[in-house]
Amino acid sequence: MNDISPIPMPGQPASPERARKPDWIRVKAPTSPAYHETRKLMRDKGLNTVCEEAACPNIGECWTKKHATVMILGDVCTRACAFCNVKTGMPRKVDVNEPQNLADACAEMGLEHIVITSVDRDDLPDGGASQFVKVIEALRRTTPDTTIEILTPDFRNKHERAVAMIVAARPDVYNHNLETVPRLYPTIRPGARYYASLRLLESVKKLDPSIFTKSGIMLGLGEERLEVHQVMDDMRSADIDFLTMGQYLQPTPKHAKVIDFVTPAAFTAYAGIARAKGFLQVASSPLTRSSYHAGKDFAEMRAAREAKLAKAAVKA
Repeated sequence: MNDISPIPMPGQPASPERARKPDWIRVKAPTSPAYHETRKLMRDKGLNTVCEEAACPNIGECWTKKHATVMILGDVCTRACAFCNVKTGMPRKVDVNEPQNLADACAEMGLEHIVITSVDRDDLPDGGASQFVKVIEALRRTTPDTTIEILTPDFRNKHERAVAMIVAARPDVYNHNLETVPRLYPTIRPGARYYASLRLLESVKKLDPSIFTKSGIMLGLGEERLEVHQVMDDMRSADIDFLTMGQYLQPTPKHAKVIDFVTPAAFTAYAGIARAKGFLQVASSPLTRSSYHAGKDFAEMRAAREAKLAKAAVKA
């Protein structure tokens, strides 16, 4: 049996891109008062969220719990990835008030864990790294007990200096998504390079091994099973702690088509393989996104590391 065929989808229609979404990835429209309170707070502070810009299916659940992933450096990206719903164009000037506004929003929401991401800013000399640093510093001043997770772009051609700046500011988790398997990069992530992203994550660990590293991929773009396994191996070679896997959903007809609706059982099987390969934490389900349940996952990952270190100390 050839093991490089796509994960089989029992009963899958011939043209999944035109099919209705399966029941396991349908979500209700957000209506709760807490959702609207979170939305108002983001507007009042002049903040953007990837929850809105990327049309995340979990926005209702997360915002009801007052969890939001803030997107710094504006809402216009200098890249045009085939999977992403964020606007492409020439971004505006960097908002100098953004770091403190974000920290104030974090304090008002009472967040124990916050996730900060950004658009790609290839127009800036440091790719926007200094703004990440200012945000981390503002959070440490304003809400010192909040754990900080960042999800950065690849800082193309600038990643060594950019990563060194951010690592020195000591976020608790450094996330950068590989997004898909190397074979699909030319069509899905044409502005990026797979091995450059791996090197970025590897460099975080070399600079500060105490920082947790995290990365994720989307499934359903036509990747093959052994290709996914190889990505897992590549991540472990770069000492990545946390792997996320979720179903790709086509934001608009202009974006890359869904090739497969991967079943929950297949996601569970991938998670088992990933854990066997040594990841401290794995989140794998159709609705998994980089920051979905991030606070809970961080606590579990930290506990897993402590247990691993305690076990090693006993053996020594």
